[in-house]
Amino acid sequence: METNQLFLDSAKKQFLYYKTLGERAMEQLEPEHLFATLNEETNSIATIVKHLSGNMLSRWTDFLTTDGEKEWRNRDQEFQNDLQTKEAVLAAWNKGWDCLFTSLNELQVEQLSDVIYIRNEGHSVVEAINRQLAHYPYHVGQMVFYAKQLKNSHWDSLSIPRNKSNSYNASKFAEEKSVENFTDAELKKRNE
Repeated sequence: METNQLFLDSAKKQFLYYKTLGERAMEQLEPEHLFATLNEETNSIATIVKHLSGNMLSRWTDFLTTDGEKEWRNRDQEFQNDLQTKEAVLAAWNKGWDCLFTSLNELQVEQLSDVIYIRNEGHSVVEAINRQLAHYPYHVGQMVFYAKQLKNSHWDSLSIPRNKSNSYNASKFAEEKSVENFTDAELKKRNE
């Protein structure tokens, strides 16, 4: 398989993996937890979702043909949460991710070296994808960290549970070697 296709396939899996982590964190929470903040300087999970959705809609709408910072985007407003229900939070979440995956699925490998702009700064398509692959997990990590604090001892680990590394590794090394993306096992669990 061509390197560009490998990159594109890997990027799609990584985005899906982090989307899934965010969803698995939110699934563990009571609706009111989505709107909780520690203080005036912290964002609730709902606010983080609103920001992620706004960023995704701006970056991935007309991805190849218009600047990634759309004139209609109001980034500052993304941090003024007006989402009132868990359903509204999940709708914003899905709207952003749907836009991202629609654009990625339409992308051709030949376009990966094309230049696109974000705030008038040129990026190859590969660079733009990598930029978002760094940005979105940063915020999903915030969501997971905050959700874990809210759930405390009732948290179901989203990775290898504490004090389970040895047994996890033993089960992995008991399997035959295989070539797969590290996200495959987690995504497979999600679909079961």
